Amino acid sequence: MTLKETAIGQTVKVRKLSGEGPVKRRIMDMGITKGVDIYVRKKAPLGDPVEVTVRGYELSLRKEDAEMIEVE
Repeated sequence: MTLKETAIGQTVKVRKLSGEGPVKRRIMDMGITKGVDIYVRKKAPLGDPVEVTVRGYELSLRKEDAEMIEVE
């Protein structure tokens, strides 16, 4: 399951990051790394962006970026 498919109000743990190069590096620089917990706060009506809480701060992710984050 990816972060994009996660329901609102659910807390998930990052299992794997896909993607390559600068995109993957940018996601990791935002604090999203393997093993970290992510709480899905809300989603826009069309699903883009997704608002999450990671490591105590709020973050908005594009749909394309959320698809690259595999969670459990």
